[in-house]
Amino acid sequence: MNAQADIHLLIVDDDERIRGLLQKFLIRSGFFVTAARDAAHARRLLGGLDFDLIVMDVMMPGEDGVSLTRSLRETMKTPILLLTAKGETADRIAGLEAGADDYLAKPFEPKELLLRINAILRRTPVVVEPKTPKVLNLGPVRYDVDRGEMWRGDSLVRLTATEAALMRIFAAKPGEPVSRTQLVEDLGRATGRGGNGQAQERAVDVQITRLRRKFEIDPKQPRYLQTVRGAGYMLAPE
Repeated sequence: MNAQADIHLLIVDDDERIRGLLQKFLIRSGFFVTAARDAAHARRLLGGLDFDLIVMDVMMPGEDGVSLTRSLRETMKTPILLLTAKGETADRIAGLEAGADDYLAKPFEPKELLLRINAILRRTPVVVEPKTPKVLNLGPVRYDVDRGEMWRGDSLVRLTATEAALMRIFAAKPGEPVSRTQLVEDLGRATGRGGNGQAQERAVDVQITRLRRKFEIDPKQPRYLQTVRGAGYMLAPE
């Protein structure tokens, strides 16, 4: 159980209820879990974070799971378990031919999903190789994306839980604006505190101001955590 806490899973499903249930179940099973609402969201997360396994629904609006699997196989070997309401042989073959490691038809028992995940992880070779840390330089500090840590020289910069969550959100899509509404939604999932509306957006503005003080030379004229008029906020590392 403790060993699984180091295993990072990505759940990709457009159904918010199913996505939430899967995330809660797998977290209770001892995994570290991140969820994406569609293929585009998954691509942004995969661009900034490393995952040990992807659990992905096939039937999604826009780019479906099979197409995303085929595309990801061109650049990465991360194991992929496809979920679908379709159980026909042709659909299973299409998923496996696209590069999926396994295929599970809905509805399924959560225990079976867990067994499939563990089976994939057991047969996935562990490759130990030197890895260049993903570091974003923000003026006087550097942010380690994999560890979620901010450093000023040899000193660790202390971040509150909300500040740390904000940095993870921005680091997953550097150079891309994130709306205040999206920040409210993502922070609610990351911290377990729901809510929406103008009050929550104003609270995000306050947190952004505090976060800027951690690394901006002049927080009133931010260089690295910019305000994008009409679009939200954007992390712009060097």
